[in-house]
Amino acid sequence: PPPPPAPAPTDPPPDAPHRAAFDAAPLPMALVDEAGTITAANPALHDYLALPAASLPGRPLTHLTVLGLTPHTTPGLPEVFTGRRHHLVCTRRIASPRGGETWAELRLDYLASVRGALLTVRDTSLGHDLRARLRTAEREDPLTRLAGRAHFLDRLADTLEEHGLRGGRGRVGLCVLGLDGFRHVNTAHGHLVGDHLLRAVAARLARLAPLLASAHGEAPVLARLGGDEFALLVGETAGPGQLTELAATVLRELREPYDIAGRRLAVSASAGVAELRARETSPAELLRAVTTALGWAKAEGRGRWALFDSARCEDGAHQDLLATALRPAVRDGEFELEYQPLVALADGTLHGVEALVRWRHPRFGRLAPNRFIDVAERDGSIVELGRWVLRTACAQARSWQLARPGARPPYVSVNVTVRQLWDSDVVADVADVLAETRLPPSLLQLELTESEVVGQTGRPLRALQELSDMGVRIAIDDFGTGYSNLSYLSRLPVSVLKLDGSFVRGFPFTGAAQGAEPQEAEPPGAKAPGAETPEAEPPAAIGAPAPGAATAAPVPGPLTAPDRSAAPGSRDREAATVIAGGPARSTTAEGRPADEVIVEALVGLAHRLGLTVTAECVETRGQAERLRAMGCDMGQGYLYSRPVPPERIGLLLETTGRCPGWPTPPPS
Repeated sequence: PPPPPAPAPTDPPPDAPHRAAFDAAPLPMALVDEAGTITAANPALHDYLALPAASLPGRPLTHLTVLGLTPHTTPGLPEVFTGRRHHLVCTRRIASPRGGETWAELRLDYLASVRGALLTVRDTSLGHDLRARLRTAEREDPLTRLAGRAHFLDRLADTLEEHGLRGGRGRVGLCVLGLDGFRHVNTAHGHLVGDHLLRAVAARLARLAPLLASAHGEAPVLARLGGDEFALLVGETAGPGQLTELAATVLRELREPYDIAGRRLAVSASAGVAELRARETSPAELLRAVTTALGWAKAEGRGRWALFDSARCEDGAHQDLLATALRPAVRDGEFELEYQPLVALADGTLHGVEALVRWRHPRFGRLAPNRFIDVAERDGSIVELGRWVLRTACAQARSWQLARPGARPPYVSVNVTVRQLWDSDVVADVADVLAETRLPPSLLQLELTESEVVGQTGRPLRALQELSDMGVRIAIDDFGTGYSNLSYLSRLPVSVLKLDGSFVRGFPFTGAAQGAEPQEAEPPGAKAPGAETPEAEPPAAIGAPAPGAATAAPVPGPLTAPDRSAAPGSRDREAATVIAGGPARSTTAEGRPADEVIVEALVGLAHRLGLTVTAECVETRGQAERLRAMGCDMGQGYLYSRPVPPERIGLLLETTGRCPGWPTPPPS
């Protein structure tokens, strides 16, 4: 802020005794009479103007052109001399007689006692320079010399207004770059090296700008937004393709190594890109869109770009709503479990079930796990939800055991995630639940996907070992989709391998008479507590052959589903479509013969290691026959049943204990 103005004196410096104070004052001062003639001037004013001592008295003030005080340049000046105006203040840039320029505040105050005015001159160069530097800092980033954030926002607002008033497409594009791992550069090499790197990136962008202008039309406005983020503003784009091509070009150039302070540094950058209609967009909205896209790009890995998509953004808002409701939903009892049979391929009897969670959301209806498990993992509510699934599944398994004393009870398989192994004392949780429900540990199986287990060390592995020592089965789910490194099987306390369904679907397909429609595959690593292989539309009767097939349908039983084939718009069909996430993968009549060889080899390997094998996504009787011939132990899939409520499992156990769809063994 400018220094405070000099106070106006109330009395003139008399000849005696205050003349000495006037002469000794460090502030340049002069007395001017009503005619505008200087009657007295202190040494400080003579020194400021580099004039000989006592040379100013008797000279008209307006003749001091260096001060620029004339009636033409300073309206009201004569009025102050005569008292018709009490004071006047102005700022002048003064060419110093010693060279250079200074800024000064000139103040004239009328003094009635001397019938004239007092002139004071205050040097304000320091404050003026400071304000000038602040204005420059607003326009220019001091580190990189690119446009600064404030100036860039002004340019963005002007560009949106300009293109919003134009005809044509009237769309504006923005690309924001963020260096990947820049914090590591500062940590490993120091902030000075980090600053040098930012300057080098800015220089490379500045050199690249003319090439971008020739390749993409209008030259982008470059700016540093702060930290390691840079922006490129493109007006009147030719479409999203232009922006994504620009982003790809910039990211490719920024990947080239940098020589910084005797070090060669290689860094990559991620980019968020947005193109919006100028007339309907504010600077804040465009920045928010491109920042969201940058977050998507960084979440997918280094050196990537992402284009803003409003539908994806709305989905993110939907997930935020689910995240807010997850923990209360667990407490309010909005979740429920269904169970899918795990069937012995040798005789078709039910040996176990997999617990699969559903959310009865009061607003969005019945949600499959792929709608909320990722959300639960991100915000940590997976731990609380996982405890509920574990407790509910174990209590249900214990009730089945008590209902049939003396009979072999089914075990229950519960999905867990590595985050649960890290974020909670899962060993204590399991021990508490088993003690509370009085379920034998041998009747509990915990499933983890192969992609999550491989590479884990420390606490997760110790937890798995303690659970295995407790008597709990450990199963590797989606086996075969991971890392092709089988050495971890010898290090992990694994009891069961669950072969990924993509192998079984690769078996040669011999026609609809073999069984149900194929069910859609699930991406590897997508399972979590209560998650499942996504469902396709089930057949009219679970485990029955397709309509028109030559094979007789099974006798209706507890797992037979009602015929929904006449209701293409039913909620079940919609739910199945949501879970599947896309069209079912077709299997040709030839199939993929190599998959049979792989499955046979994996079954043999597992048995040599003392492990049992469960095949997922068993959909046809032909697949079941082949798996049984290979020695595979268990099967799971729509040939036997879709996930069903616990009462249906209990009814099956009370009757035959054998699942529909099991092929009758050939006579001996």
